[in-house]
Amino acid sequence: MTSRFTELVVDCHDPERLAAFWCAVLDFKVIDRSEGKVEIGSWEPTVEEVRASQMPPTLMFIRVPEGKTVKNRLHLDVSPIDCSTNDEVARLLGLGAAKVDVGQGPDRSWVVMADPEGNEFDVMRTLAPSN
Repeated sequence: MTSRFTELVVDCHDPERLAAFWCAVLDFKVIDRSEGKVEIGSWEPTVEEVRASQMPPTLMFIRVPEGKTVKNRLHLDVSPIDCSTNDEVARLLGLGAAKVDVGQGPDRSWVVMADPEGNEFDVMRTLAPSN
């Protein structure tokens, strides 16, 4: 017996806004929405595919009344695939992200950012082919 990691759920005030932000960051699409909930992913999961093997989890944004109050205990790491880390940070700033200081210090190879509702995530080293 085993389980599959199928969704990562993010509590938020505005599921539509955060889903749109993360779709732009990750090149995901909306795969389901209902009142107060938006699910995005790189694929549309079926029970058969999920049972057959571990597939990438989807992200689900659910409306909650309370706001974020402390640093996240869980965060996403993203790696640019076709540009430098600095170029990706600039793109994400343009989408509404912000650089944040969570005590990481200045000599890190990653950049700590926050999405439009303040959820921290890291931009890691680029995976773009070097020339």
